[in-house]
Amino acid sequence: MTTPFYVAPEQMMKDRADYARKGIARGRALVACTFDEGILLCAENPSRMLRKISEIYDRIAFAGVGKYNEFDQLRIAGVRHADLKGFSFSREDVDARSLANQYAQMLGQVFTHEMKPMEVEILVAEVGHEPGGDHLFHILYDGTLIDEDGTAVLGGEAEAIGARLHGSWQRGADLRSALGAAVGSLEGPERTLGPADLEIAVLDRANGRRTTTRPASSWRDRQRVATTRRAAPAERATSGAVGGTGEASGAVWCWVAGSRCSAPTTSSSGCASCPPRPRSHRSERSHGAAPHGRCGPLA
Repeated sequence: MTTPFYVAPEQMMKDRADYARKGIARGRALVACTFDEGILLCAENPSRMLRKISEIYDRIAFAGVGKYNEFDQLRIAGVRHADLKGFSFSREDVDARSLANQYAQMLGQVFTHEMKPMEVEILVAEVGHEPGGDHLFHILYDGTLIDEDGTAVLGGEAEAIGARLHGSWQRGADLRSALGAAVGSLEGPERTLGPADLEIAVLDRANGRRTTTRPASSWRDRQRVATTRRAAPAERATSGAVGGTGEASGAVWCWVAGSRCSAPTTSSSGCASCPPRPRSHRSERSHGAAPHGRCGPLA
């Protein structure tokens, strides 16, 4: 009778950890940091189709590094979990802590019992109503859950990037300073990253219920995001051409007819001829959030 093959548990866990770390190190890094009015997520990602950063729920965002197909499965599971919990109970009951705990259990279960661990690191970020309520939960490939304080670095060269980030980031700084620190930490001393190399998202507590925004692709717009993203609708409507379309100031877009309304107005209630629109947050995602469910300024 042959002796069964035996591997010590410590050696098995070490081999799995080394395998996962090598796979994650081959990917590009991601940086998250807080600023005075929210949380900034900045990733090195030249792809225009595959996203590392996504919205999970109203005030919660997801970011991942490593194998895209694996962390995208986790993202989808998180969206479904949050939607179900918000529908069954209340939108206020959906929080990043419970979601991060679910992710930690899933990754820990796979790491312990499956032959191949998941080659991913993920981040769950939640912006609070006050700066003290901001949370960054960093979950490792083995299910280890880390509550980061102010900054988080995921992916390859995390130690070097983290050291550069802590050298330039300041707690309570504005978005422009936070963005400069994040991009500088990803660049390092020997290279420069352009707009096509970056993916940026912001959780802004001043945006209302749905806080996740994705700045425009041009570097000029990214630099101006701190001053333009919270402009009041009336200010945008009276500033001449709206959205660069050549329309007169005060023009509104009818989401039903798909054209300009017959009675342009700068009123936040829209025009009287448009019927009320659905209040579903998914229709807001498709058509743009218009004031009071009727019309909104051209964007």
